[in-house]
Amino acid sequence: MIDIQQIAKNVVLEEASVVANLASHINEDFEKVVRLIHNAKGRVIITGIGKSAIIAQKIVATLNSTGTPSIFLHAADAIHGDMGMVLPEDIVIFISKSGNTPEIKMLLPLIKGIGNDNLVAMVGNTDSFLAKNAAYIIYTEVEKEACPNNLAPTNSTTAQLVMGDALAICLIRLRSFSSGDFAKFHPGGSLGKRLYTRVSDIYDKARQPKVNPDDSIKKIIIEISKGRFGAVVVTDQNNEILGIITDGDLRRMLEKHDNINTLKAKDIMSVAPKTTFEDELAYNVYLQMKKNSITQLIITDENNKYKGIVHIHDILREGIV
Repeated sequence: MIDIQQIAKNVVLEEASVVANLASHINEDFEKVVRLIHNAKGRVIITGIGKSAIIAQKIVATLNSTGTPSIFLHAADAIHGDMGMVLPEDIVIFISKSGNTPEIKMLLPLIKGIGNDNLVAMVGNTDSFLAKNAAYIIYTEVEKEACPNNLAPTNSTTAQLVMGDALAICLIRLRSFSSGDFAKFHPGGSLGKRLYTRVSDIYDKARQPKVNPDDSIKKIIIEISKGRFGAVVVTDQNNEILGIITDGDLRRMLEKHDNINTLKAKDIMSVAPKTTFEDELAYNVYLQMKKNSITQLIITDENNKYKGIVHIHDILREGIV
């Protein structure tokens, strides 16, 4: 009987070993390629055929999203008209396991012919046509594929992908590419929203449930119901925050006291409540709520003046998490 789980585990372990071995292939050529891209006036053009072309597309996407202008050029399409997108100042990275595919062998001299000498071979065979004709080599040799027939690109494409990631991360560090920069390239989806959506963008400024410290339990319940946050803020006459009363505080009050008619807001409020500012990232506020097992945070200004409440539901509705 075929042991499916063991086969899968063997593939994972084998590819992990391939990735670990790539560290020995990081050399002066790799560093030169990184610095060449970092200082380039042109773009990065990445080309390949077959599965290597798919890996090239992913590397292009990663570079573009991290501030390195890049274009994918399919090797077959290039020799049928698309080579016009390549400019002499561009850096061209050829991805190929063998380095001897017909399309690559045809394309490389054509690109050299337009005066482009910034040619990089991401290749698994240093004796290949590609390796011998490129200015720089990023070596991605693997002993064999994870495929039992040693045919389907598996380990080899993993090696290419990891080397592409290594290039991108080195460039990120050289450019001091920040999370703010990242947000500019990822404005959509939950990832982008995490990086630019602030509390001021999502909380309801018209809803500010609050009571005075001497207000009655009835007034507290009415304000909590009207606010629909499950809480009300206790403020003084200057609108400074003194505490918070939640649904949980009301339940605990009923457990402790038989007569609640004489109780005031100041008697049951929780002092030193968790607060945040309007310009705080909504995702950071979400993490703070999760850490403290709460569902709302009071919004305050730098003078402890009450501005409103942000609820975890406000964040979830925005699709930030």
